[in-house]
Amino acid sequence: MKSHDGSERKRKELIVYDAIIIGGGPAGLQAALTLGRMHRRTLLLDSGEYRNATVRHAHNLLTNDGRDPAELRCLARAEIAAYDTVETRDAVATDVASVEGALRVVVDGEEHRTHAVIVATGVADELPAIPGLAEHWGDTVANCPFCHGHEFAGRPVAVVNGSDHASALARMLDPVASEVHVVDPAAVREVVGRPGGLRLDLDDGSALEVAGAFVAPTWRPRGDLLERIGVQRQDSGAVRTDPFGRTSVEGVYAVGDIAQPDHLPGPLFSLAAAIAGGQLAAVAVVQSLVAP
Repeated sequence: MKSHDGSERKRKELIVYDAIIIGGGPAGLQAALTLGRMHRRTLLLDSGEYRNATVRHAHNLLTNDGRDPAELRCLARAEIAAYDTVETRDAVATDVASVEGALRVVVDGEEHRTHAVIVATGVADELPAIPGLAEHWGDTVANCPFCHGHEFAGRPVAVVNGSDHASALARMLDPVASEVHVVDPAAVREVVGRPGGLRLDLDDGSALEVAGAFVAPTWRPRGDLLERIGVQRQDSGAVRTDPFGRTSVEGVYAVGDIAQPDHLPGPLFSLAAAIAGGQLAAVAVVQSLVAP
C-alpha cells in the first residue's frame, strides 16, 4: 500500500554496494571480475555503447589476438556471472553525487548507495569530415598502428593526418607497410571502398590506392556524467587520476580510455591498458574497504 503522499520510493530501502561500475567495456569488466573474486557486492552498468563497436577483430591482446570485441565482452560477462556478488545490468547511470558519507548513483530513476564508483564509460570519436570515411571506420580505416597496422603488412597505407604526429606515425608504419603516404585530410575529397582496400580521391584529381588508412579522430569522454561529478581533467581532456585510477573526488575512480595519470603524456587507448586499469582500480577499492 502506498503512503499518503504516494512516495513508495521514500520507504524503499536503498541498496548499498561496495562498488558501482559504470561502463561495460574491458576496463569495467575487469574491475567487476576482480571485485567479484574478492566477494564484494558490485553493480556493473553497461550502456551497450562501445568505442570499438565497428571493429570485428581486436588485436595486440595476449591470448586473444584477432578476436571479435563483441565476443570478448560476451566471454567476460559469462565469467563474471560465476560470482554471485556481482550484478550486471544493461542500464545507464544518469547522476553520481556524494550523499551522507557515501556516493549516490541514479540508475533508471532509482537511487543506489555505494562506497565507490568506478567510471569506465569510455570515449566517443569524431572522424574527419571526409565523405565515405566513416563507412570504413574500424575496418580499413583505423587510428592505432599497434592495434591495426600489421593487418596491412607489405601493402601501401595512407596516413590521413594534418597534425605534427603524422610523420611519427608514418615512421612507425615504415617497417610494416610497403609504402606510407602522408596526406592532409583537407586534400581528400572522398574515400571509396575497393576490393582489398581503399581509394582516396584527392582534390587535385588524382587517386591513391591503399590497403588501409590511419586517421586522427577527435575524441571526447562519452556522456556528461564526468561533468556532473566534477572530477579534475588533464590538458588532454582525460580525467586526472593516480596510478590506481583515483580521481580528485573521494571514492570516484576513472579507468580505461577516459583516464590519464600524471606520469603519462596522454591516455592509453588500448585493450590491455584498459584491462590493467580496471584491475588496479578494483584493488584500490578493496584496499579502501579494509583500511583502518
